Amino acid sequence: MMAVSSSCKGGGGDPMGMDNGKYVRYTPEQVEALERLYHDCPKPSSLRRQQLIRECPILSNIEPKQIKVWFQNRRCREKQRKEASRLQAVNRKLSAMNKLLMEENDRLQKQVSNLVYENGYFRQQTQNTALVTTDTSCESVVTSGQHHLSPQHPPRDASPAGLLSIAEETLTEFLSKATGTAVEWVQMPGMKPGPDSIGIIAISHGCTGVASRACGLVGLEPTRVAEILKDRTSWFRDCRAVDVLNVLTTGTNGTIELLYMQLYAPTTLAPARDFWLLRYTSALEDGSLVVCERSLNNTQNGPTMPPVPHFVRAKILPSGYLIRPCDGGGSIIHIVDHVDFESGSVPEVLRPLYESSTLLAQRTTLAAFRQLRQISQEISQPMVTSWGRRPAALRALGQRMSRGFNEAINGFTDEGWSIMESDGVDDVTVLINSSPDKVMGATPMYADGFPSISNAILCAKASMLLQNVPPAILTRFLREHRSEWADSSIDGYSAASVKGGPCGLPLARSGTFGGQVILPLAHTIENEEFMEVIKLENMSHYRAEDMLMPADIFFLQLCSGVDENAIGTSAELIFAPIDASFTDDAPLLPSGFRIIPINNGANSQNPTRDLASTLEGGPPGKRTSADYLGQCGPTKSVMTIAFQFAFEIHLQESIAAMARQYVRSIISSVQRVALALSPSPFGPRSLQAPSGTPEAQLLTRWICQSFRCFLGEELFKTVDERSDSMLKTLWHHSDAIMCCSLKALPDFTFANQAGLDMLETTLVSLQDITLDKIFDGGGRTNNVCSELPQILQQGFACLPGGICLTSMGRPVSYERAVAWKVLNDEENPHCIAFVFVNWSFV
Repeated sequence: MMAVSSSCKGGGGDPMGMDNGKYVRYTPEQVEALERLYHDCPKPSSLRRQQLIRECPILSNIEPKQIKVWFQNRRCREKQRKEASRLQAVNRKLSAMNKLLMEENDRLQKQVSNLVYENGYFRQQTQNTALVTTDTSCESVVTSGQHHLSPQHPPRDASPAGLLSIAEETLTEFLSKATGTAVEWVQMPGMKPGPDSIGIIAISHGCTGVASRACGLVGLEPTRVAEILKDRTSWFRDCRAVDVLNVLTTGTNGTIELLYMQLYAPTTLAPARDFWLLRYTSALEDGSLVVCERSLNNTQNGPTMPPVPHFVRAKILPSGYLIRPCDGGGSIIHIVDHVDFESGSVPEVLRPLYESSTLLAQRTTLAAFRQLRQISQEISQPMVTSWGRRPAALRALGQRMSRGFNEAINGFTDEGWSIMESDGVDDVTVLINSSPDKVMGATPMYADGFPSISNAILCAKASMLLQNVPPAILTRFLREHRSEWADSSIDGYSAASVKGGPCGLPLARSGTFGGQVILPLAHTIENEEFMEVIKLENMSHYRAEDMLMPADIFFLQLCSGVDENAIGTSAELIFAPIDASFTDDAPLLPSGFRIIPINNGANSQNPTRDLASTLEGGPPGKRTSADYLGQCGPTKSVMTIAFQFAFEIHLQESIAAMARQYVRSIISSVQRVALALSPSPFGPRSLQAPSGTPEAQLLTRWICQSFRCFLGEELFKTVDERSDSMLKTLWHHSDAIMCCSLKALPDFTFANQAGLDMLETTLVSLQDITLDKIFDGGGRTNNVCSELPQILQQGFACLPGGICLTSMGRPVSYERAVAWKVLNDEENPHCIAFVFVNWSFV
């Protein structure tokens, strides 16, 4: 028998007994029975506990209250155990981060010493200029503020000895960047080291090409880390292929590999890149593992690779991974990426894409760390998502989505793509692919195993330049408000292709259109990317040739880069139609948007706008377009759009005309939305509510005056009588304030920020929402619409608390509401205003 205390003081004691200070004794068999139930149900109900007593005779002598206390204390111990484990993990990470910071401090001290030395050297040179003569035999030169000895390279050739010489030099140069001062590193904006950060991230300043470096801790052994990082196509979304053409073993148990690598172009406006590389893997004396690489070129007299059509040969300067075993398990990793993308081969406006160290860090260096941390977390905490998939399966899905989108953007001829003749306007490029491999991989099978009737793939793509719209804000809008740019009939046509039915021309838009996220699937560790299934519903039936399509269709959607607080981050929204019975190996035909920032000006020509100019901002605490302008100056980004369709080859001309028209309509919609989202010094825009103009101030004054007139008190407790101050107070007010028109079917014309949050909409979409959609009384506790006649006759109405719906269909409760008639200066009715007090999502 064992005595068990009645509480879990300090986490000690075994599973427990009564709460009156006495001890309850449990036999090992009783504890075993209780533990079995705990693992099945950690928090059983009273009925379940009574059932347990009946099913287990060995527990018959224990009171139900004692069993309740046992479960309470058992949960307490479990919670303490998890917290202790978490704190131990944080402590290990802090220790590793401390080691990294000490190494970084040593490096910076060395850099300071070098700078002091160089400063003294230049000072001496300046003082002795008159006495110094030019000596052409001197081997030392001064370049870019640094004192270098001219390199003396040993002879190179393609022999094993020559390749080993190149490899050893690559190793030395890489280590000097990873832990030394060969490159001047500066902390990447927005990335601060800490226990919850991905690591210490730095970017280059003033070196050839662009470079980024990261140091961090992952819970994987060095050999496993090296294996993952060398498999570049599994984590680097921009990597099309890596071919290992030759492998040599060195005498020190290292390996030398000759690689040919291709990278996708991120936009339709520039060619793809390829690389001819030497990769060297070796172990250091301290037990660290190193994987380093560099491009091979003619100056090294090594093996060569002829140019490949449609690719620009770029260079990787000594780069790689230094992987150190960490005390207590795991690895400390140093990653260096140093690339010369040959930016001179692209239009000048796009060169920042290839000259930004921040973009290199975001798209390459951090991608490697995220892959490692995801795999580490999956090993330590195995799980199955709500969709019944393991995280590795979802990662593979994400990779397939991204790869299919990149293939559409690039349209390589060796994949079977060919360009259709233009229709006279070159804004949209249309490509056709009828190769069997492409069609079989993008269209489904019938139940009998034969392919569906679609026998070709069409891609319509375009790129456009955007100004003053941060990628995160625009992408978030495109995700949350699909009806602003998408055509329901085109979505239905895309859905028909994955259901294995005949695909004809879509008819004109019919019925209403709604989008709803129904099942989030996965989030990355850093919450940078998420995958979800969206369901487009409430669509009227329409015919695709002789096939009647259902009203609900589904898309698998991949979204990244929607964190407005991240700096210099590209954003993507990629989606593919799927069937309700979607499987991991189901065909995917991805389409979507990619937005990449191409510059951040240091000085803004436009003054930072006040609240009235940033009414389109998101929920409180999020940055708006004006925030970016005020901090970083005017921004530019390039948006790439690509849409793919499966079709029957005899419909090629018709489908091509439809695709061109659709992409052009999307471009027009995106431009309209971008214009509304971006601040402007030239007054209000047609899609925005009246902003910092006399009209906006006039509306605010009418709202406040009418409230005072009909209710006999002030709308705001204290407010400056100046119109601009009243507008700011109205916008920032915590209660939701809205205005609707006086039409027979009233629609919303204005809402403050709290009102937009309550309706889950934006000022761009607000005008499309009618009052009856939100307050129609259907099954809800209050019907605001029924009070409109009283409001117009009496001038106001005090409404009890109730529940309404957001534009996304979510219920929202409010404690009370007040509605009043808003009069203009001629005392004629202008609109109806509402204020909803203490609202919250149900």
